[in-house]
Amino acid sequence: MTTDKAILEQVRSAPLFAGLTDEQLKCIEPGEVIDLPAGTALISEGDKYTYFLVMLTGELRLSRIYDRQEILMGVIKPGMFTGEITLLLDVAWLVSARVGKAARIFRIGQDDFWRMLSTCHSVARQIFQSAANKMRNVEGYSQQREKLASLGTMAAGLAHELNNPAAAAHRAAAHLRETTDKAQTLLCQLSKVLTHEQWQQLAFAAQDATERLSRAPALDHLERSDRADKIATWLQARNVAASWDLAPTFVSADVDIPWLEELAGKLPAESHADALAWLESRLNLKLLLSQIEQSTGRIAELVKAVKSYSYMDQSPMQEVDIHDGLESTLTMLGHKLKNVTLRRAYDRSIPRLMAYGSELNQVWTNLIDNAIDAVNGTGKICVGTCQEDNQLVVEIVDNGPGIPPDVQAHMFEPFYTTKPVGSGTGLGLIISNRIVAERHGGEIEFESKPGETRFKVRLPIQRKP
Repeated sequence: MTTDKAILEQVRSAPLFAGLTDEQLKCIEPGEVIDLPAGTALISEGDKYTYFLVMLTGELRLSRIYDRQEILMGVIKPGMFTGEITLLLDVAWLVSARVGKAARIFRIGQDDFWRMLSTCHSVARQIFQSAANKMRNVEGYSQQREKLASLGTMAAGLAHELNNPAAAAHRAAAHLRETTDKAQTLLCQLSKVLTHEQWQQLAFAAQDATERLSRAPALDHLERSDRADKIATWLQARNVAASWDLAPTFVSADVDIPWLEELAGKLPAESHADALAWLESRLNLKLLLSQIEQSTGRIAELVKAVKSYSYMDQSPMQEVDIHDGLESTLTMLGHKLKNVTLRRAYDRSIPRLMAYGSELNQVWTNLIDNAIDAVNGTGKICVGTCQEDNQLVVEIVDNGPGIPPDVQAHMFEPFYTTKPVGSGTGLGLIISNRIVAERHGGEIEFESKPGETRFKVRLPIQRKP
């Protein structure tokens, strides 16, 4: 370090070094003082910058990218220090550092940092205390971001899944209004030409067609199209307006030309067009109501899945069926599973479990979402359950490229991530492991090779008191 006495005294005035004796000052002699203008980008997130920094003057602003958004994590002001976590854990910088105000910084390299810790115990004690506090704060913040990311995944999936049935119900409701008006108009016109007996024949035919609709067999596209063409041609020959629009409804009700011929023979010729159009309207009303019921039923299922996922209106610790949580998680991630071949291998005989259901769902979300990323949204994923001895086992397997051996060694290290900067907190597995191990007395294990990665979550069925 420069021998300038004024600078030495400035470094010594920092609270971290204030208690050092003249003899102990030798532990910081290898360091150096640097001056940086405002705006200097000193460190980028993910850099291996192997220096411990003590601010003498000015300001250093620390930020981190989350979901393409820069978040200010803290401001290092005169007397404060930073960099100890990266050196103690031997990891890349978790944040970016930019000079806010022109700064004078004392810095010391990695090897000299460790020598300083071993010889200056008062300095080491402050650094370890600070590191512990910062780790708690950063991890707590990142854990909240992880929960928000899980919530965001759920919300995105829910919005996507809700959109289709909601739009279908909206379209059906609009069409229902039009069809109801049309049926009423046709009813008024028919009342002028049909006798009481003819009305009865039409009513009997409508009832029979409705019953046929409820038990109509499923048809493939080609057969359905062929039948619709024949009926449309028959209707067109009898001057029925929009015959090509009406024909598909009769096909859905399993009504064929002989059936229509029989009905037409019981009604006056001048009523055929209106009578057949009214019959189609009545059948269409049933179909539209069925569509609305299916759509609203799907929406109700999704709401139920959300409540199951979050365990709304229920106590945190309760007896749960692990399959309910897995299924609600799969529902929430449904939009990301569209092109994934998903297989379930559930052992439905396994017992229920006393657990924190919503926390376990966060584990399932993290592991399944990782599996989706591993197969790039297009491969195969298997979710299974079984019982081994006194443990309930949840297994998530994907056929992705596998986890490289050098990455496997760091899987459960805090802040370790292989995702691009801003795409992951590096705490997903840490948080999942903490939920499983500390909250439920279980464990997470994994094995991986090219073409198969297998995560197993083991949960004790009966916790030891």
